[in-house]
Amino acid sequence: MKKTVIAFGELLWDLLPDETILGGAPFNFTYRIHDLGDTGVMVSRIGNDDLGRQAFARVEDLGLDTSCIQWDNHKPTGTVKVSFDEDYNPDYVIIPDVAYDRVELTDKLLDVAENSDCFCYGTLAQRSPKSRDTLAALLEAATDTLKFLDINLRKECYTRETVTFSMEKADILKTNDEEAVKLCEMFDLPLNTLPKFCQTCIDTWSLEYCLVTFGANGAFVYAAAGEYLYEPGYDVALADSLGAGDAFSAGFIHKFLRGSTLREACEFGNRLGALVATKNGATAPVSGRELQRFAARDRPRNVQSDLEKYIQK
Repeated sequence: MKKTVIAFGELLWDLLPDETILGGAPFNFTYRIHDLGDTGVMVSRIGNDDLGRQAFARVEDLGLDTSCIQWDNHKPTGTVKVSFDEDYNPDYVIIPDVAYDRVELTDKLLDVAENSDCFCYGTLAQRSPKSRDTLAALLEAATDTLKFLDINLRKECYTRETVTFSMEKADILKTNDEEAVKLCEMFDLPLNTLPKFCQTCIDTWSLEYCLVTFGANGAFVYAAAGEYLYEPGYDVALADSLGAGDAFSAGFIHKFLRGSTLREACEFGNRLGALVATKNGATAPVSGRELQRFAARDRPRNVQSDLEKYIQK
């Protein structure tokens, strides 16, 4: 059965060294959810400017629901200046005071939130009071909805208060290894072992699951019920890493909503993320046939040595 997954936050243009690509973590996630056959609904706001009109047209071309994308006559469409280091890892300069900072609460948004199967959100779009208040109201309305926090701690775009609020509302926390260190520093959490970190997050904020990703080295997941595992990543030829983490999240949620095991959900997320990393840009298409061929081959895995003991045999 097709699921409805709502994602709240930034719809923006990634200004890369040699091209401009529509992106934003919630949008990349929504696109992948849609590409997997579910209904992905992007909640955001764009400027009534050339970049906004181009963004809206691109979203339509991709076949996504546009009913929850708002227009702003006073603030510009969001942009991010993206650069890469020698290992193709991106760095971001995120332009402030843009349209997605001003998402307005409407009856339409409340209805979609209330009737969705999963609600994905992060911290970036909470940097301004307007969007922060709208998000809070939507999360309150989504009473029976799985709440997935992809925390995305972008430089100068989060506070202890917004992180605390986000954690308190979440069922699943997804963070990467670098963000986990930041959380430990912010809240004085233990990071001597990964299970201890995850268990502490679960106990502190009443989470159901804590999910930590390690880029090409895969993911670790811990459930409140006590189950935990590490699923190694795949060794692939990297084009760029834009959107790979968002693809992992979409793959994980796609399987999780269908009752798959944690291992199956992590495995599928790893495959999708790895395939996206072999392509340029966050929204390069990945076909079902590509996923099937990828799964059918015995591919080398990237195993993080200190996590090997958590691999399920």
